[in-house]
Amino acid sequence: MSLDLRQHAAGAMSGSHAPRAPGASDASGALGSPTAPAAGQRGAALLTALLIVVLITTLAAAMMWRQARSIQIEAAERGRAQADWVLQGALDWARLILREDSRANQKTPSDHLGEVWAVPLAEARLSSFLSTDSNHSSDSGPDAYLSGRIEDAQSRYNLINLVQSDPVKAAKELRIAARLFQTAGMNTGLAPQVQERLTQAMASAASATKGDAPLAPIRLDQLRWIGLSAEQIERLRPLVVILPKATKVNLNTAPREVITALDESIDLSTADRLIRARDGKPFAKLDDVQPYLPPAFTQSSELTGFTTDYFFVEGRLRMDDRVLTMRSLVHRESPTTLDLKVLDRERIQQQTSAGKPGQR
Repeated sequence: MSLDLRQHAAGAMSGSHAPRAPGASDASGALGSPTAPAAGQRGAALLTALLIVVLITTLAAAMMWRQARSIQIEAAERGRAQADWVLQGALDWARLILREDSRANQKTPSDHLGEVWAVPLAEARLSSFLSTDSNHSSDSGPDAYLSGRIEDAQSRYNLINLVQSDPVKAAKELRIAARLFQTAGMNTGLAPQVQERLTQAMASAASATKGDAPLAPIRLDQLRWIGLSAEQIERLRPLVVILPKATKVNLNTAPREVITALDESIDLSTADRLIRARDGKPFAKLDDVQPYLPPAFTQSSELTGFTTDYFFVEGRLRMDDRVLTMRSLVHRESPTTLDLKVLDRERIQQQTSAGKPGQR
């Protein structure tokens, strides 16, 4: 009996707890699992740190992109400036050649395809031009290639000739334009429309008045202003030109299609015979060309000539997959003063790899 009482008392003591003071906490609970507020604070801190990392990464990426973009823009601007200087040098080269040609032709004025200006500049690496300098070698410099050519603008028919105050001359020029339109595979009825619209445009430009008259075109692409389509302009491009004033057709440089359009009595065989004759000996005066023209053709000094005042100068720069072309219209004002004036410039940029058309 006494043994049972002792066991019962020991069990009661082991199962009982000492009394706690009010507000006291369980020590085992404080050192065991964390409470809910502490775990929430640590989760918020981790989320804040992740947001800061994401924000810093985003800002760093944006700064790197802007820096790379700035480098690309700066490189493009530098390349554009360098290309402009190179093409300007090609234009200066052409002006020098045309000046020398003027000096050579002072005694016997005649511009033909056997002169130096008519020889195109074949594509060559830009460093080959710099190798003449002792500070450069042929392997130095950028990987760029330059080419160019000079073209007689008066080898084609000038559409400004259609604008005449004399009805007889206007009718004669209209017949020439109609034959050129027919050669280009176009409706000859377009010629009177072009003459009318050009006359209106030139009159409006001269009087500086506004109205329904179209703007006066200065390039062939601007013939759209007077109603021609892009396809029609491309057909006319090898045959016609737009110059600031009426000009003569240079018989030393004109193609056979332009020569045959000058008069209905001139056929292709006559034009071929004339071209063979000028290749052997360029024409210098009216008497030189008369034996190769039909008797029915009455040559006029106002319609044809043997010298040129307007030239197209084209410089072409190729770098990597880009091709930049600058086409300039140059006026040789006087053979005696040797003055050359740039009247118009046109930039054409192309992507050789993509095969896209040029951007003007």
